[in-house]
Order: sequence, then structure tokens, then C-alpha cells
Amino acid sequence: MSVTHIEPETVNDLKPNEVVAIYFDRAADQLDLDPSMRRLLKMPKREVTVEVALEMDDGRLETFVGYRVQHNNARGPMKGGLRYHWEVDLDEVRALASLMTWKTAVVNIPYGGAKGGICVDPRELSTKEKQRITRKFVDQIHEIVGPDVDIPAPDMGTGPDTMAWFRNQWEKYHGFNPACITGKPVEDYGAKGREEATGRGVGILTFKLLKRMGHDMSRTRVAIQGFGNVGSHAAKLMHEFEFKILAVSDISGGYYREEGIDIPKALSHINRFGSLKGFTEADSISNEQLLELDVDVLVPAALGNVITPHNVDNIRARYIVEGANGPLHAFADDKLYERGVTIIPDILANAGGVTVSYFEWVQNRQYYSWDLNRVRQQLDAILSSAFEDVWQLANDRKVSLRTAAFMIAIQRVCRAVELAGF
Repeated sequence: MSVTHIEPETVNDLKPNEVVAIYFDRAADQLDLDPSMRRLLKMPKREVTVEVALEMDDGRLETFVGYRVQHNNARGPMKGGLRYHWEVDLDEVRALASLMTWKTAVVNIPYGGAKGGICVDPRELSTKEKQRITRKFVDQIHEIVGPDVDIPAPDMGTGPDTMAWFRNQWEKYHGFNPACITGKPVEDYGAKGREEATGRGVGILTFKLLKRMGHDMSRTRVAIQGFGNVGSHAAKLMHEFEFKILAVSDISGGYYREEGIDIPKALSHINRFGSLKGFTEADSISNEQLLELDVDVLVPAALGNVITPHNVDNIRARYIVEGANGPLHAFADDKLYERGVTIIPDILANAGGVTVSYFEWVQNRQYYSWDLNRVRQQLDAILSSAFEDVWQLANDRKVSLRTAAFMIAIQRVCRAVELAGF
């Protein structure tokens, strides 16, 4: 299939929401989607921008900007993470909310999409300041979120502790209901397996793709950019599948070993020192060099927009599994597809997190806890089914896995809209 080309000079002009719109329109063209339905599905249901005033530990008053974008609720309550990051802005949150609509639809769980965030550097906040900013944010948005409306979850810069604070503050207004948020600590009505879920999903789908392509896992060379929550859990599972992981990286840089990195040792180093800095079991390389290694599989599992028109010609991996949200610029996505590179898109590849968040929500509603084996089995079943659906449609229609995933998601949301009688 020919693709709508994105010129490289637009690299600095395309905003995150415009990139999502490009992928949406390609799928909508395949479906011959009515223009009015396109407008309806692109438009967010609600966008909220709030002032978050915070008293710092030293007595200063600082003001931050918070966002919550609720994109679509045709298939159920809206679902999406809450990120604390210095680059958070309305356009980014809008794009991520839209992606959550398509992500929940492609794995066929009964949610719509939302996203939220605060423009702040969490590294500069003390634990007490981070708790106060979370509670202040809840004060501003509690009326528009909840278990039947919009269920937040962790994202960049937030984690189980943040979710516990959020839940506690929300319940001050609305009473006991742990289903108001997911990603909580296990001892605070969280789900077993939630922390590992996104990375585990990446590992599961990488295995299924390479098995489908007839690869011997022990001879399959992998590079993982990002060794945080997603990358480390993906690496752990891929190590169990006997993949040969040549390189990993985190904020301290990249680490490469031709014979394969000892992942248990790398994880032990992280647990002991907080990062890979000082890891002597591999050679130091840059994050940029890691992306360009001669490997079979590349897993970008850190930031967005790391494969761009500027480095796409240097990418040598045959398969890319998007652990991060939006790691490929749209132009780079075009170029790689034309070269025959197979890409599992983010709306499928990293859907493990929201899938286990759904399990947590279900358990909270039933007041019944699942064991870890059940969580993992159900996660594997849902991701396997979604992968097969996307793979089959991509082959039937001769489109990329990304376009096929969007097509399936759009069809499901459209059907929900139609059944509602709009």
C-alpha cells in the first residue's frame, strides 16, 4: 500500500496531536469513514486546564498548570494516565487521550480514552511536595473523574504512591471507592502484576511476532532503549524467553555487550544503585548509538519521538516494538514501513498496562482479588487475541500493523456510537 508521505522538513512543525491525526486519517481512509464521523471521533469530549498552587517546603508559593483531557466515552468510562513532566502541555495530553481511546478499543476492553498531567519536574519535588501537588490537583478535577466516568492511572513521573494519595483525596469528596483510580499499591486495593504489566505486554508481543516470523529466540538480537519500569520488565521477560539482549539504556547512557547482557545482573545493579550508572558488565555507548545498532529487534521504551527524519536512515533493526508512546516520527514511520520494517505500534505494544488496570478496576468493583497467575493468564489472552486480529487485518488489507490497529479501534468506537443512537 502507498502511504501519505510526510516531508522531513515538517519534523519541527508536527505536533503530537497532528501525528495521531495522520495515523487516524490513514485508517479512516481504508474504512471510507464518513467525514462527519471523522470530526466526531477526533474531537475531545472535554478539555480542562487548571491552576495548581503549591506551597513549597521552604514556604514559597509556586503555581503549576494541570490538564485533564477526556477524549471519548462511547465504549465505557474514560481511562488514562496522569503524568508529571516538565514538557507536559495541552497538545501532548490531547494526543495521548486520543491514543488511549484507540488503545482500549484495539484490545477490546470497555473503556474510552483520557489523559492528564501537570507541567512540573518531579525530580525537583520532595515527597511531601509531590503529595501536596497531587492533592491540590484532585481538588480541581475530582468532580469530573471517578469509577464510572474517568479513571486515572500512573504515567511518567507518577507511581503507586501518587495513586494512593489521589484515591485518598478523591474519597474525601465522594466516599470509599477504590475503583476511582488504578495503579495503586497492592496493599491499597491495587492489582498484582500491575507494575510489570506494560513491560510484560511488550515482551509477550515481541515473542508472538518473532514466533510468527519463524525466528529462533536464542539467536534473536535485541536492543532496548529505556530500562525504567517498561524496559526493565520487558527485558526480564525476554530474557526468560531466551532472547539475546545486546544493549539496554537509561538516563545514565547505553550499555552494550556483543555476547548479550546478563539481565538479572543489570536488574540487580538497578535495585542496588537506582540506575545503570557504573554497570561494568557491558561497554558504554550513547542512547543514539543504541538506536542504530545492527539488531533484529529494537524496543524504544523511553521517550517519544526518538526515531526521526534525522536518524531513520541509520536504523538497522528489522522489527520495532513501541514500548513508549509515539517513539517514531510519522515521516520515520513511513520510511521504515517502505523498507519492510515490521512495527508493532504503541496502541497495541504497550497496552498491557491499561489492560491490567482494567483487571484492577474489575477487582475493585467486585471486592475480590485475583492471584498473579490469573492476572498474567488473562493479560496474555487479551494481548494474543488483539495481536491476531491486527495481524490478520494487516495481511488481508495489505496495510501496516499500525493502520490495521487503528482500523480495528475506529470500527469498534464507531459501532458503539451508532448503537448509542447518535
